[in-house]
Amino acid sequence: MAEKQAPPATTEGERQERPKLQWYVVHTYSGYEASVKRQLEERIRAAGREHQFGEILVPAEQVMELVKGKKRTATRNLFPGYILVQMEMTDDTWHLVNSTPKVTGFVGGGTKPPPIPDEEVEQIAKQIAEGATHPRAKALFEVGEQVKVIDGPFADFMGVVEEVRPDKGTLKVSISIFGRSTSVEMELVQVEKV
Repeated sequence: MAEKQAPPATTEGERQERPKLQWYVVHTYSGYEASVKRQLEERIRAAGREHQFGEILVPAEQVMELVKGKKRTATRNLFPGYILVQMEMTDDTWHLVNSTPKVTGFVGGGTKPPPIPDEEVEQIAKQIAEGATHPRAKALFEVGEQVKVIDGPFADFMGVVEEVRPDKGTLKVSISIFGRSTSVEMELVQVEKV
């Protein structure tokens, strides 16, 4: 839910009437983040409090994984068990969020949790956007690590990681082919840790 844009010309009195929306971290049952977001949006609409809420974010990223020999993209929560809620903090809005099923409370506790800085939310939003445009491999590899090739022409070969390029989603693996060590560039999803 995005806050509606106000007309550019506002008087001082109108500025004071508009609530100051800040970001808060809400703790949820792990695995229920998207469900909590949907329920919270419904509860906000039902209570007629849309003007006191802005966006609700479930920080997640896209990861590539190999399932039964096929590449697929899956969504992985960046912060399992947490969602970000942009809202005006009042007793009523606090109770509306806190009484939502599968919500365990605000991070910071009590009835007056501290908001998180907008800069942190912008950084998380940037991370979400980058993950959506460049899905990354599920497993991270380190130089010198033993791996097994599970896809492509070198499937079932063993190798050693020489270089990792997470930004490109590739790595260089040294594989023994016909008794000679050969460096081969592969996608991260083509290998698995041994």
